Amino acid sequence: MKKTTNFLLGLASMVLLTACSDDDGNGSGFSADALVGTWDLTAVNVSSQLDLDDDGISSANLIDEQDCISGTITFNADNTYQFQQSNFTITTITNGQYFVDCNGFIQATGAWASDGTQVVFQGSTTLGTLQLNGNQMTLNEGQDLPDVRSYVYVKR
Repeated sequence: MKKTTNFLLGLASMVLLTACSDDDGNGSGFSADALVGTWDLTAVNVSSQLDLDDDGISSANLIDEQDCISGTITFNADNTYQFQQSNFTITTITNGQYFVDCNGFIQATGAWASDGTQVVFQGSTTLGTLQLNGNQMTLNEGQDLPDVRSYVYVKR
């Protein structure tokens, strides 16, 4: 009788464990398959609106103000990535004005991993941890001018 009870308890445990999945059904996060592809840099956000191109329209997104800023991250199915982004510096000049200088590109390659809410990179100190939200990935720097608040990427 004891063997039968132990067997039934073991069988019930196995059924319960295999019936449960890792998916909690809340629909949040990205699957690895959803990340695979090329993501374009669509925003480089700073703490104040600027009119760097002197068109009379200010923006807190440097991409709206400087044609030389661009970037991509390509995620491959084998968990490798390629990263390329404009190398730029923001310099303070007089009267609360700023100057942006683009100088070449930053490139990196390596391995990536994701838990569905963030992406981490190996092989580069250039990229930190990207947060996944909606249809975009964000690298939060959180800095005030002359530094960057965040970089935002959207999948092609």
